[in-house]
Parts: sequence; structure tokens; C-alpha cells
Amino acid sequence: MDVLHLAATCQHLRKVFGASQKLLILYAAAEAQFGPIEDAIQVVTRNSSQPAHVIRKAPFSLALLRQVIEVGRTAHKWEEIYPAKKWKHNFEDRRLLTSSERYSLRRAIYRLWLYSRAFHNPRYPRTTRMHRQNVIERAELLHNWTTPELAEIEDVREINRNVLQNHICPSNGTIQRKFRKHFPDSDQQHLFNIHLNYPPPPTAFQAHFHSTHQISASPIFCPQHNSNNNNSTNNTLKFQSTAFHEPGTEGWGDDIPHYYVVEDMLKLDPGQIMWLKENAPFKGMVESYVKGLGEWFENNGETFGQTLGWVMQERGEDVDELRENVWEGSQGILASGR
Repeated sequence: MDVLHLAATCQHLRKVFGASQKLLILYAAAEAQFGPIEDAIQVVTRNSSQPAHVIRKAPFSLALLRQVIEVGRTAHKWEEIYPAKKWKHNFEDRRLLTSSERYSLRRAIYRLWLYSRAFHNPRYPRTTRMHRQNVIERAELLHNWTTPELAEIEDVREINRNVLQNHICPSNGTIQRKFRKHFPDSDQQHLFNIHLNYPPPPTAFQAHFHSTHQISASPIFCPQHNSNNNNSTNNTLKFQSTAFHEPGTEGWGDDIPHYYVVEDMLKLDPGQIMWLKENAPFKGMVESYVKGLGEWFENNGETFGQTLGWVMQERGEDVDELRENVWEGSQGILASGR
């Protein structure tokens, strides 16, 4: 139940809430709904002046709480996406996540988010990804977590990948398949782009991203649903052929070229991926956003997978076996609820 609404139900609760316990009550409510907030705090307090693996303590404040709630609401959205993606093919097994699985998923989202903020930025261009000191820094963060916890992160990373390759950067084949699904009677042949062009970013779109992705002004403890009512309409428009729009131009290539596009895009953190899913239905919007991140982003694949392999080798464990177990569900988010 919303803590603020509960405090308004009677004078006694209003006095308790307004007293010195106010912040403690709010943080307890945040822990119950968005926890583990210690991991969320690592995300919102991340800065380049401290090594990423050092656990940061921050004094309670409303400003910090608002930021925790913002990342928590994004984590809630990934909770809703996970079952549909995890059981995409064996949909007869699809179910809601248990409370312990949701907790583990949020924790994994926060930790993947922290990794992206720490190591997927202009300080780490493609030419330095294999520098020994950079590899050690990345590995130090992963060594903060147990192997089962790393499996949880790998699990949600694959869900991130699925969203990227099917919704944000769909392949030419995916565009063709979805077009046939929307317009089964059409025999139209599409013109697909061969090369990926990154036009200068429209400043209005960039400004819209940064303004809407800021922290909410009111700490209300209730799950947020996607308020973008135009999202499904825009997704339908993506596949409509008009004098001004060719559906084939929404494709991002096939096979090896598409694989490398997705590897690049996996550097985005879970908040950025979710925002693009909800607000950038067209390829041009995504290209503009990527261009606005800077030259370091292009042709520079994500590093978590490589670092995970390094850490598993240091522990004397097999990363391929871990990934197979995540795929089967014996490790990862689903194993956390057993």
C-alpha cells in the first residue's frame, strides 16, 4: 500500500509519518517494494572518483530516495517483461515470478546497470578494452558477487539482448516476419538498408530523452505502468508502407552485421534500453540517440560477457556451463526462488 496514502487515513498515522521517523518509514517502504535498495544506491551514487567495486554508503535523504525510486520503477518494468521473454517459445510454462524471483531480478538489474555506468562510457573506448588494468577493474566489480548472483545478471542480460534484437534493433528478417504478421495479404517486397548510417542527432529528441529520464519529483510507492499510449500505435506504423515510409528501412541487417549491432547496443544500461523501447519505435530515433552518445559508442561491443568469462576462469569454473544452466533455468533468476 502507498505509504503516503496510508499516512493520510488518520491523525495518528499522519503524526507518526510527520515525525522524525518519516525517512526511515519511507526507506523501509522502498526496500519492500524496490529492494535491495543498497544495490540501487550503488547505481545512483556511481561516480568516476571511486573504483566501481567499492561499496558506497550514502546518508538517507529525500533526494536519494527519489533516485532510488526512479531506478526501482524501471526494474519493475523488467519484472513484467521477463516472463514473456524467458518463456517465449515454451509459453505453456509461462507464469508470474515469485516475490523472491522478483527480488533477485531487481538486484541483477541494478548490478548490470552499475556495470554499464562504470565501464560503458567514453573513458573506455574500443582501443583500451583489453588493457590489463581495465580488465582487472571490471573483474574486481564482478568478484563482489557470488557465481549464482553472476548467473542472475547473465540471465537478465540475455533478456536485455532479446529486447534489443527484437524491438529496438530488429533484423531485416524480423521486420519481414512482423510485416507479414500485420499484413498477411500483402505481397510487397521491401528495400532493406545494406549499410548503417548514423545521421546527426535531432536535438529535440535528445532533449526529450534527458528531460523525461530525470528523477520524479514525488516519492510515491506504487508500481508505474507505461504511460506512453502511443507506443503500440507507433509500433504498428513501423510496419506500414506509405509514400513517406518504407518498412524495410527499419531493419538493422541480418546475421553477422546484426549480431555486432546488438553487441554494440548491449553497452546501454537497463534504463536506457527500457526508455528506447517505450519512446523510440523507429530506427532513425535509435540511430540519433546512439550518435548523440559520442564516437566511443560505435564499433565497440559490450564487455560484460568477456569479463564474466575472465572471472569464471579465475574461479576455476566454466562460463559456457553457467550460460547453459541459465538457459535451462537451473541457474539464474528462476533458480533463486527454489
